[in-house]
Amino acid sequence: MTTVAVPPGRSDVARLADPPPPPRRLVRRLLRPVVLLLVNLVLLSALVFFGAEVLPGNIGRLLLGRTADQQSVDVLNRELGADRPLVERYLSFMGDLLQGDLGTSLALRQPNSELLGAALLNSLKLAALAFAIVVPLALVGGVVAALRRDTWVDRTIIGVGVALTVLPEFVTGLIAILVLSLGLKLFPVTATPPPGSGALTQIYYLVMPAIPLVVVLFGYLAKLARAGTVTALDSDYHRTAVLKGLPGRVVVSRHVLRNALLPTISVLGTQAGYLIGGLVVVEILFNYRGVGSLIFTAAQAKDIPLLEVGVLTVGVAYMLLTALSDVVAGLLDPRVRVR
Repeated sequence: MTTVAVPPGRSDVARLADPPPPPRRLVRRLLRPVVLLLVNLVLLSALVFFGAEVLPGNIGRLLLGRTADQQSVDVLNRELGADRPLVERYLSFMGDLLQGDLGTSLALRQPNSELLGAALLNSLKLAALAFAIVVPLALVGGVVAALRRDTWVDRTIIGVGVALTVLPEFVTGLIAILVLSLGLKLFPVTATPPPGSGALTQIYYLVMPAIPLVVVLFGYLAKLARAGTVTALDSDYHRTAVLKGLPGRVVVSRHVLRNALLPTISVLGTQAGYLIGGLVVVEILFNYRGVGSLIFTAAQAKDIPLLEVGVLTVGVAYMLLTALSDVVAGLLDPRVRVR
């Protein structure tokens, strides 16, 4: 009887116990936003730097004033490196960024990292509160509208949401101030709480600037949730679940919502990026020191270093949140887990 030698190695049982390799389609879905993020970061940094550097004006002259002599202006430009070639300045700018050096504000005389850190934290607080209010409202409104499609409930929710979407933030903000602050005196006009305030006090002060954001985002997110729910309700898997005799609540919660909310989740990242850096009007109206108002101040003062890193910070936050929403949507989408 011939004995067949088994090469040394792991046993078949151990190999079968190993988890299967990750599906290629899922890996590609997860890597795509990461690669795009890196490419976009390089392009964004170049656009921000060269766009800011071509603005009219001489840095030394802006800092010293019109009455300063040209020799002093030239000396300051040399100290700031403003007399070097543009490409050399860009490479130096990128090198400092990669080392974590964001430079110093020329107008405020403070490190840009401190200014942006405080402003970004404020913007994140406001965006988080607005999202915590509008996302549940919009998702519930969109799902209810889809379940009651072509009825007065559907038309009312979507019609009111679309009508509110077209209102600019400063209009709804002014109305909120006139009614809730000056009229009913329920909330303060300013969004800046006293120093050392607790979490509840900060939320109380942020309710007013959050109202215009909730108003402008509700209709858009509700329409997306409705469209996704309608598509899921018309699908084969929904009809199969109904034919199996499953209760309506189980069908909606297990078979409809997960697939219906995918389009909404995909756009939440872009909306979050907008809430972080695009709230200049709201922040100025409610005297709130966020990233948007900080960039506006830097642009007014022609503070190029602060303007560059401020815009770059908003762009990075926007792309990171967009990539994160894309990854989450990919993980929730069962189709990308197919080999």
